[in-house]
Amino acid sequence: MARLLSVNVGLPRDIEWKGRTVHTGVWKSPVPGRCRVGRLNLAGDGQGDLAGHGGEHRAVFVYQIESYRHWQEELKRDDFAHGQFGENFTIEGLPDDAVCIGDRYQIGSALFEITQPRVTCYRVGIRVNEPLMPALLTSSGRPGFYFRVLREGDVGAGDDIVKVGETKERMTVAEINALLYSPNHPGDRLERALRIEQLSPGWRASFEALLQNQASGTGTGNAGLAPAAAAHPAAPGFRPLVVAAIDHEAADVLSLSMQDPDGRKLPTALPGQYVVLRLRPAGNGPQLFRSYSLSGPASTERYRISVKLEPNGAAGSYLREQIRPGDRLDVSSPRGSFVLQAGARPVVLLSAGIGATPVLAMLHALAKTGSTRQVLWLHTARDGQHHPFAAEVRRLMPALTHGRSYVCYSRPASRDRKGVDFDGSGHLSRQVFGEIGIPSEADVYLCGPTRFMADMKDALTAFGVAPQRTHLEIFNGSESMTPGVVGAATRAPHPPSDDADTGPLISFARSGVAAHWKASAYQSILELAEACDVPVRWACRSGVCHNCESGLVSGTVAFGPEPLDRPADGNLLICCSRPVGDLVIDL
Repeated sequence: MARLLSVNVGLPRDIEWKGRTVHTGVWKSPVPGRCRVGRLNLAGDGQGDLAGHGGEHRAVFVYQIESYRHWQEELKRDDFAHGQFGENFTIEGLPDDAVCIGDRYQIGSALFEITQPRVTCYRVGIRVNEPLMPALLTSSGRPGFYFRVLREGDVGAGDDIVKVGETKERMTVAEINALLYSPNHPGDRLERALRIEQLSPGWRASFEALLQNQASGTGTGNAGLAPAAAAHPAAPGFRPLVVAAIDHEAADVLSLSMQDPDGRKLPTALPGQYVVLRLRPAGNGPQLFRSYSLSGPASTERYRISVKLEPNGAAGSYLREQIRPGDRLDVSSPRGSFVLQAGARPVVLLSAGIGATPVLAMLHALAKTGSTRQVLWLHTARDGQHHPFAAEVRRLMPALTHGRSYVCYSRPASRDRKGVDFDGSGHLSRQVFGEIGIPSEADVYLCGPTRFMADMKDALTAFGVAPQRTHLEIFNGSESMTPGVVGAATRAPHPPSDDADTGPLISFARSGVAAHWKASAYQSILELAEACDVPVRWACRSGVCHNCESGLVSGTVAFGPEPLDRPADGNLLICCSRPVGDLVIDL
């Protein structure tokens, strides 16, 4: 019979790691005597990162002594103690390849149910002092599993683990683990897994995404793991396009329309996507990479980008002063996941300044189909002189059965006519949202300066719009994800202080910085990005979780270690990639 060998608890603590402070609950120690098990936790226990650990379906983490013995042999270690892998229960028996999701067990006076395999992150690597531990645990089929607490009670070392029930659909923890993380995701097995009612919501969503991707027949990679930022990969590389027209949209906004010089079709862009331009302002000098949203209607004949002309902006100045109709520019395929979603819910297109560009493409798409959805165009500008696309928006709105617009000027000029050129003075706010009547169930697409987006996110949440229905486009970089890291200063992206003039040049397109690769200094592109303070996303740092999956705009990478499942074509995993020559990355 299976047996509980040790009950381990520990409250979160701050530790030093690679010059950073990490808040983590992975340090667990055995409890003498009996321990009370609550619905969400054990007495005296806690999780440092509730986004990745804890909650009803991850209340108790379980790991087997047989797996301890395996890792002691594999790693040539003899220093492991109970709780070493962050588990609450160290047990004898119940191997991952034998127990099934939904199996129920009584331990002491408490009742438990298996809900999912463990999702490993870099912190178990810190605890075990083996950075590759997340990949090793997952690839070995020995991840351990989580219990949900069905009945609270008391447990203690030495208690028998008595099986009291099981599900009709039998899939082991190891099978479920491999179904998500291995390169093979058979549709029939995904459907079987989804019939297990006890499977946790997170894993269920991943399997649904994999099935949906298979049904659509679009895309490669692991749709069950890839973050939203990597959901629409594009083929790497640039193609020359000729500038067909240049239009002045406002005092500080310039639009360039581009087409293939030989009349070939262009890849179709989704409304809201952008392209990356490779510019050479100084002839043979350093290249500049800039991302610009496509601001016009969807077309395979012509792309239109619109550029904010900043006083000291190198790219904008170059495009304004040196580029003329007939000139050629190197342009990437459309990319990005800030795209208009299909559905019937109301749509709010909310922007400030040049942030109008991606949502204007969405407005074009809605108008072209004569959408019957409620569509609300909200825009703020300084004044009429700095209000791009005003006439264009007015032409599009009548095509929408339920379309409305509200334009706010922060400093209207004397020639600006209220009720004609703009609707309100000042700034958009929660109060204004109430006066306008934003539907709380709407999907909101938000783009503009950083401070504006932060203020609007807060105002929308306070107004009652669910955060998951507010979609953001961030021009300069992306929202970072560094689980557990606390107190880190936010700095503008920059080349590293010890950047040399040799080695492959790694350009972070959205952040506008480039640095040379030094194999002696960095183990992965992730480490170089961190040295440049480029916003990044990661969790495992060993090629498992895909949180770091990013767009590869140009170039080729080599993996090391090899990821458990490859990213989509046109993407890379920065945590386990090294450059093969110069790269341009969508970060």
